Amino acid sequence: MQILSVLVWLTKLQEQLGADPTDDHVKEFIWKTLKSGQVVPGYGHAVLRKTDPRYTCQREFALKHLPNDPLFKLVNQIFKTVPPILTELGKVKNPWPNVDAHSGVLLQYYGLKEMNYYTVLFGISRALGVLSSLIWDRALGLPIERPKSLSTEGLIKAYSK
Repeated sequence: MQILSVLVWLTKLQEQLGADPTDDHVKEFIWKTLKSGQVVPGYGHAVLRKTDPRYTCQREFALKHLPNDPLFKLVNQIFKTVPPILTELGKVKNPWPNVDAHSGVLLQYYGLKEMNYYTVLFGISRALGVLSSLIWDRALGLPIERPKSLSTEGLIKAYSK
């Protein structure tokens, strides 16, 4: 899963550049990554063409609750650095971060260091969303469908006629 790739890449960056790298050093590391034929893990999304809203929520949470965490500070620095570089590169349709660019930082901060469980957590959260949609489908007699984001108020309005 990409979350592991992100954390491995961040660790490598920290090992090579130290705990508090300059923006220029981070830019050099990013260009070195790209020129070696690798991607910057955690950037780009198969569907979205803007910053993943889950990333944005996690970033806002981290800004409030762990603004001085070294790994978060690095992710925040990369967030400001990578999109312009990927845009300059010209080959990338989506230079914005996805949820994997941030989620591992929060898991690490709150003590879940066993990276093999990150995929399990992602799967559980995905399953909970699908299951809640399935329950509504069954309750309303709808066929199996891809879940849509509807509020409870929206559901009541749509089906109370």
